Amino acid sequence: MSDKHVVSHGVSYNTANEDDEGQRLDNYLARVLKGVPRSMLYRILRRGEVRVNKGRVSPSYKLKAGDIIRIPPVTVTEGPVTIPSSNLHLVQDLKDRILFENEDLLVVNKPAGLAAHGGSGIEFGLIEALRALKPDQRFLELAHRLDKETSGCLIVAKRRSALRNLHEQFRQRIVKKRYLTLVPGKWDRRVHLVDAPLVRNELRSGERMVEVSFKNGAPSSTGYDVVEFLNGATLMAAMPHTGRTHQIRVHSAYVKHPVGGDEKYGDKEFNAYLKSIGLKRMFLHAFKITFLNPADGKMLKVEAPLPPELEQAVEALRIKEE
Repeated sequence: MSDKHVVSHGVSYNTANEDDEGQRLDNYLARVLKGVPRSMLYRILRRGEVRVNKGRVSPSYKLKAGDIIRIPPVTVTEGPVTIPSSNLHLVQDLKDRILFENEDLLVVNKPAGLAAHGGSGIEFGLIEALRALKPDQRFLELAHRLDKETSGCLIVAKRRSALRNLHEQFRQRIVKKRYLTLVPGKWDRRVHLVDAPLVRNELRSGERMVEVSFKNGAPSSTGYDVVEFLNGATLMAAMPHTGRTHQIRVHSAYVKHPVGGDEKYGDKEFNAYLKSIGLKRMFLHAFKITFLNPADGKMLKVEAPLPPELEQAVEALRIKEE
């Protein structure tokens, strides 16, 4: 016997409350329409069937208390979270990837190749896997994002109050993130900051690209420190001071030291060389994150060790001393 049942809903109008404030509309829908596939949620959003205050909004719209959300008729399959068989190993793997956890939040070591959340064309991301891993946890929301190709520390809030607190910390730049990346050539130690405004453009193909634009770009800055000089490359620490899309990748490319393995902004020859020594992913890892514990205001520091495939690439390029 299955303990699932199907419920059909007509048009409903929900009013966002204080607990909903700051939540993305797509994540709100995923929460209130449990059992509806992400692909369907994005489809009704694209069609304009979901309205906020009688107007069309994007999936990334952040709700405000008092917003009236029109939800169209949908069929919801209620019951336990169904985990696609191809993702069972991922859910189990996440148990060992939780680096820190308390009543307010957890920090997970996101693997490369896994999207932070499901979306258009992606049914199952890290947040969906965590919800499957913790079916009794009523609230689980991403506090920030990492690119699909990037690994490392990612904060997930377990309470709405903690999420609001973390969002405020990001706005005030209290949260500090330190990434490790591998770039071609020898980095000039005198370069510790790249301050170049960034703008997002959409190509004819529909692909989104981020570019440096001193005319139209939003203020963006990234700090850099040399960690180790290698054979034909440099292991770098990158600290984004702003949170723009693809910021580290674009700033690194801007100073002619693109992130190794980056197929969008990288150097083809260097990427080919990295593949020849066995590296088949982008070398960008969120190594450390520091922030204030929402519960007591004390500083928390969480680190994610460099994954074996990145460690092996560094070792292969390490300058051997005679």
